[in-house]
Amino acid sequence: MNIIFLGTSSGVPTLTRNVSSLALKLSQSSEVWLFDCGEGTQHQIMKSNIKSSQIKKIFITHMHGDHVYGLPGLLATLGLSGNSNGIEIYGPSELRGFINTTLSSSYCRLSFPLHFVEVENFASQNKILFEDKKVKVNCACLKHRIPAYGYRVSEKDKPGTFDIKKAESMKIAPGPIYGELQQGKNIVLEDGRTVYGKEFCGPPRKGKSFVYCTDTVFSESAVSLSKNADLLVHESTFSEEDESMAYEKLHSTTIMAAKTALLSNTKKLIITHLSPRYTSKNSITPRDLLKEAQKVFPNTQLAKDFLTAEIK
Repeated sequence: MNIIFLGTSSGVPTLTRNVSSLALKLSQSSEVWLFDCGEGTQHQIMKSNIKSSQIKKIFITHMHGDHVYGLPGLLATLGLSGNSNGIEIYGPSELRGFINTTLSSSYCRLSFPLHFVEVENFASQNKILFEDKKVKVNCACLKHRIPAYGYRVSEKDKPGTFDIKKAESMKIAPGPIYGELQQGKNIVLEDGRTVYGKEFCGPPRKGKSFVYCTDTVFSESAVSLSKNADLLVHESTFSEEDESMAYEKLHSTTIMAAKTALLSNTKKLIITHLSPRYTSKNSITPRDLLKEAQKVFPNTQLAKDFLTAEIK
């Protein structure tokens, strides 16, 4: 899996950071899943290597404008382009009304269906939000001024690495049969031999996992959602110096994000959703925020718009 940051500022855009959005490219798939869609996201998509026609699912964390104002415009553009066969939209129950009202009031008719999934019950009851043969998605309640939700995408374990040299040494011709053997199937060859898939495969390869948590103050549910994740993307709106403001506005400091990563045994943390108050010209810079987080969780990276991260 790969992620592309499309917006990493909190509240309002800046000259170098747009408001919240992130794209996830799934392994061995042409699908793109979008997480949050702040104003200007479609412009960020056009500047990236993402094709908007590949967007199949959109996950919204909460109803604040810097996370949803770009969604009606993106949907309208997709409707005009005629490149979408339908999109699933996951988020709070208010999201359906917001989208339908905005599109209706602007006389916009989409050329594709929308399927809304309200996440409240899935989060409160710890139920799987989405699942297919390759991945599953969970969500959890976060702690913000309005209802907010974090998401976890987990790949299912993959078959072990196929031993091509062994297959060739046994004079098994390349083709679809290799895929069947990798899946562990037993195959009868044309010459009558029976070959056993498990003899050609290494141990199963553990699937990767990605967690997205914003907006929230430190939350035990975020820790639980992030347990043993390969990558946690967590908001870090404030410096540790501004902790009182973080509690007042129910946002995280760098230390809170790092603590979440540490307690959850996450492999890597990327901090995002940075307050515009921290610039290279101010007394506290984005690099200072990174250093604060790294004091608690060394394997931390600072997000910036168009940063691409491979989950491995």
